[in-house]
Amino acid sequence: MALDWDRRTCARRGHITYAPVEQELRERLHAVTAVGDAWRCLRCGDFALGEPHGSGPAGEAPLVPRGKALRDLFILRFLAVERAVRGVFIVLAAWAVWRFSNSRDAVHRLFDEDLTVLRPVADHFHYDIDHSPVVDTIRKTFEYEHSTLLVVAGALLVYALVEIVEGVGLWMARRWAEYLTVVATAAFLPLEVYELTERVSWLKIATLVVNVLAVLWIALSKRLFGLRGGRAAFEAERHSASLLEVEEAAGTHPAGASGGPAAG
Repeated sequence: MALDWDRRTCARRGHITYAPVEQELRERLHAVTAVGDAWRCLRCGDFALGEPHGSGPAGEAPLVPRGKALRDLFILRFLAVERAVRGVFIVLAAWAVWRFSNSRDAVHRLFDEDLTVLRPVADHFHYDIDHSPVVDTIRKTFEYEHSTLLVVAGALLVYALVEIVEGVGLWMARRWAEYLTVVATAAFLPLEVYELTERVSWLKIATLVVNVLAVLWIALSKRLFGLRGGRAAFEAERHSASLLEVEEAAGTHPAGASGGPAAG
């Protein structure tokens, strides 16, 4: 059974109703019941009891995401949360690099002490801890200049800011954020591919697949860069999704066609 995104959203957030000033259209969106007036919801199409949330010319009715647009908004907000969470972790990484740059000698001594304690255990399991790739990588970081570590921390902070801005923009369904996400994500795809050539892991593969799918989905579904008719086609699709405009275009649609009034 397919999930009814419109009714599911109305169940959580409530109905959105509108009373147009055009008399014929107003009559088709209005119903009189034994317990009071009811207005047809712009999202799910059911009738909700009570006063309308707004009124005015039909052309000024709110554009309410419904159907495919509502599903797209859910996906965008999932990506927004993922971007924001990633941004927070990158901020923490930048902070860790900055702290390390200011206390590198102390961390180095602590690392050598821990390594001395762990060496007998590693020898017992025949593990050459002194030539471990992880240990070698950590030792290399101690050789970095203080200024280099500060540059790394700054770069991470800028990257985190981009991710957080993407997340906020995607949550608000801003078109500029969709462009930013596509460009920024696509720019890092070659680096992710290169990392796979160095060392393959399921996490890297999953990240690459998610990012490729995100770029393709946003670019195509939002008609970015002139794809599938560009912005004009996207705006036309948004307006055609409005139930009020569907009603207006239908010409004749009895008020009770969707069933009886539903409490909102």
